[in-house]
Amino acid sequence: MKNKKTLVLGASTKPSRYSFLAIEKLVNKGHSVLAIGQNAGEVAGIKIQTKAIPLKNIDTVTLYLNPLRQRDYYNYIVEAQPKRVIFNPGTENPEFFQLLKLNDIKVEIGCTLVMLATNQY
Repeated sequence: MKNKKTLVLGASTKPSRYSFLAIEKLVNKGHSVLAIGQNAGEVAGIKIQTKAIPLKNIDTVTLYLNPLRQRDYYNYIVEAQPKRVIFNPGTENPEFFQLLKLNDIKVEIGCTLVMLATNQY
């Protein structure tokens, strides 16, 4: 399996959160992970940053932020030029879909956890 460097945006240290589970599963499947969240912490050995960090060679951004909170990251994500952005359930954002498509970034609406579990990541 190919390592897909992934940014988890909306990361949480709470084990009940899907972003927490996504970080664990991404790490367990051998992907490089970066994480940004509201609160600093660590999940599966990955430090959660609270501010935007420099991004290079990002394959995937997986979103765990509601559409209003995503606005602060539009330019950040577009400038990083990931191959794709995954909109997990509850994060769907037609405004952002358009911006990404205009910049030749693939939009995927799905669940990162399901994609990983079914080898479709």
